[in-house]
Amino acid sequence: MQLAENNERIFLSPPHMSGQEQDYIQKAFDSNWIAPLGPNVDAFEKEIAKYVGASGAVGVSSGTAAIHLALLLLDVKKGDRIFCSSLTFVASANPILYQGAEPVFIDSEPETWNMSPPALRRALEDADRQNNLPKAVIIVNLYGQVAKMKELLELCDEYEVPVIEDAAESLGSSYFGKRSGNFGKYSIFSFNGNKIITTSGGGMLVSNHEDDLKKARFFATQAKDPALHYQHSQMGYNYRLSNILAGMGRAQVEVLNQRVSQRRKVFSYYQQKLGGLSGIEFMPELKNTFSNRWLSVLTVDPEVISIPQIINELEKENIEARPVWKPLHLQPLFEGKHFYSHGEEGMSVSEKLFNNGICLPSGSNLTQYDQDKVISCVKRCLLTVSAVNR
Repeated sequence: MQLAENNERIFLSPPHMSGQEQDYIQKAFDSNWIAPLGPNVDAFEKEIAKYVGASGAVGVSSGTAAIHLALLLLDVKKGDRIFCSSLTFVASANPILYQGAEPVFIDSEPETWNMSPPALRRALEDADRQNNLPKAVIIVNLYGQVAKMKELLELCDEYEVPVIEDAAESLGSSYFGKRSGNFGKYSIFSFNGNKIITTSGGGMLVSNHEDDLKKARFFATQAKDPALHYQHSQMGYNYRLSNILAGMGRAQVEVLNQRVSQRRKVFSYYQQKLGGLSGIEFMPELKNTFSNRWLSVLTVDPEVISIPQIINELEKENIEARPVWKPLHLQPLFEGKHFYSHGEEGMSVSEKLFNNGICLPSGSNLTQYDQDKVISCVKRCLLTVSAVNR
């Protein structure tokens, strides 16, 4: 990424190559393993599983595909209910609709911005009374921060509801010393171009249930029966990861810890330069957890300045910034779906975060010059608004 002296755009979270990707890609070409299987895929799966401490993994075309496969393994069908974090990207919940199931959205809580244990408890209690418990709970780790897994898993265990951990944004994070990606019955990662490591496009389903992973591979490769000819008894999907892209992933895994360190350094510098300003609060890091700080996110006091004001000023400087995810229970796609709030009254936590939160450029290849430009622009916004208010 070039310096901003040339007015090059400062992106939110651009890819960051290690320089070794081409070696793995070349091996795929040299061996003619160009199909969505091969040595790079096998090795990449083992490397990710080893990193998070799980038994195995299945490389797929996207994190969304991995969630869909998890729902298939849980035999989710039309009319079933799935509880899901509301403050997340739509990909966390779209696979619920693929299966014709009904999403029920759970609010965030303020210490992690992730799924609220009190809201989940109320949702499970209601579902139990109705004799209509969900087939699964999808818990999202937002912007690299792992959710309150102890409380959430205890609730799900109490009602014998399996958990799908959406760790798309939290590879490299940990909770009480345990790596993200090894908390649910199934966990998923995304390797989209904006993630902490990338395969351009791709994802991973991770589990300690190896028989289930075999089924996932079956579904992900068009559900081809073990016959000499092409025979299919069940509906399948074309979800397997390319051997070429998996080669990129292998090179990226080699520098994963370095990328986490770089992202955390970016976050710390923002916190150092902006943390003392009136009306600004940074996304917290729960005690005994370690966030990869995939994105540097903060909230502003709406009485001081609005998020659109800051984003518009940054855009004038050719700097990309975005609001916090719009909660899924507010999305037109999910209009009328049930939602459980963290508190009993007032605006939900996820709505407040959406209204007041902003994601700043956070790439592991962000130069200090570029970051200083972002910081100067944010400070200028605040000073201008303060002067006008005076």
